Amino acid sequence: MVLKLYNTLTRKKENFKPLKDKKVGLYTCGPTVYNYAHIGNLRTYLFEDFLKRVLQYNKYQINHVMNITDVGHLTSDSDTGEDKLEKGAKRENKSVWEIAEFYTKEFKKDIRKLNILPPNLWCKATDHIKEQVNLIKKLEKKGFTYQTPDGVYFNTSKLKNYGKLAKLKIKDLKAGARTAVRDKKNPTDFALWKFSPKDKKRSMEWESPWGVGFPGWHLECSAMSMKYLGETFDIHCGGIDHIPVHHTNEIAQSVGATGKQPVKYWVHGEFLTLGKERMGKSESNFITISTLEEKGFYPLDYRYLSLTTHYRKKLSFDWDNLKSARNALEKLKARIIEIKNSKTSKGSTKEYEKKFLDYINDDLNIPKSLALTWKMLKDSKLGSKQKYKLILKFDEILGLDLDKIKESSIPSEIKKLAQEREKYRKQKNYAKADEIRNKIKEKGFILEDTKQGIKIKKNS
Repeated sequence: MVLKLYNTLTRKKENFKPLKDKKVGLYTCGPTVYNYAHIGNLRTYLFEDFLKRVLQYNKYQINHVMNITDVGHLTSDSDTGEDKLEKGAKRENKSVWEIAEFYTKEFKKDIRKLNILPPNLWCKATDHIKEQVNLIKKLEKKGFTYQTPDGVYFNTSKLKNYGKLAKLKIKDLKAGARTAVRDKKNPTDFALWKFSPKDKKRSMEWESPWGVGFPGWHLECSAMSMKYLGETFDIHCGGIDHIPVHHTNEIAQSVGATGKQPVKYWVHGEFLTLGKERMGKSESNFITISTLEEKGFYPLDYRYLSLTTHYRKKLSFDWDNLKSARNALEKLKARIIEIKNSKTSKGSTKEYEKKFLDYINDDLNIPKSLALTWKMLKDSKLGSKQKYKLILKFDEILGLDLDKIKESSIPSEIKKLAQEREKYRKQKNYAKADEIRNKIKEKGFILEDTKQGIKIKKNS
């Protein structure tokens, strides 16, 4: 079965053929480390994890590079506003370097909790200033740049097919549609190098042939992907919000410098929404992994929820959906314990293996794969040995740690009482909550309220 991926560049599903047989160069846009990642951000990293796991399942060898944006990402995509790292430093009264280090560590903790496979290489923008300056020099030599009092800009009118990825109608864009910088020649032109303000010193700034300043946000991804994956590589991923500006400008820089298309397959994931709104830090409605844990959920409950919707469709989040995902995962674990303890052996799994591969290779149709998993577990024609072996194989994609499940010593009755108590606590009916807590204690168990949620222990 040939792996098919939806290529944003062509707007169609295509057979995946890497540049080198069985070797894949993969670049995924990493976090801007000025705040915690919210679960909307993390949905993108989950879809990229599914992609990576599918590639591995198909026996591809992957060189995965992810950047850490620790400079140059302004609060507006139109090259205006404050640097997000500088803003974060002011918010917390820390240095930008402390902010970047802290939130990088927090991001890595979050992806570990979600069972997201780490990249082969993490690369920070601040470690690659030299490469970014050299890229601007190449573009300058080829006539793609001009200078304003504000910085060095890329002249998009000099590049044929600028905006192809996003299907931008350049003629319809009004001057200033993307920017408040009046000295730009075209509304779509973007900063390659921003000059430091004359009235104050930035925490992050460097010398350059054009003056003291810092690189534009888009520049780092072109410079680092070329350094580690070559002038043309296989797959570039990110959220759909990157299509019209960030990824469009990456292509412009790379094509301008090399004359080559930098990426064969552009693969993008849809938003997570709260109701009809997208989740985002600018909307001040973001929920973190810690938020989920404080409410008594496990990170893998959210991973399970993300399995239920195709990556190119919006995933609507609410607490009821997450509870349903948690319950489904608990049932899955219980079923696995049941078949693990049984020793029956009968039937063949070949048809299920074929269908599973067909689904995941059809543009990562993980929801169908999950449904097939449940169907297989309910199939009376298969023995428990066959089911257990196959569920662990499927979990190479699902990533739910199904091989680590241990039989719980906490009775379902106690778990239900704990959930009931939590309901009363939310209603601020503390008397009723304490009454249930005492009932649980009488039955030989103790409840502990922790930052990670409620923990139930046997009363020894």
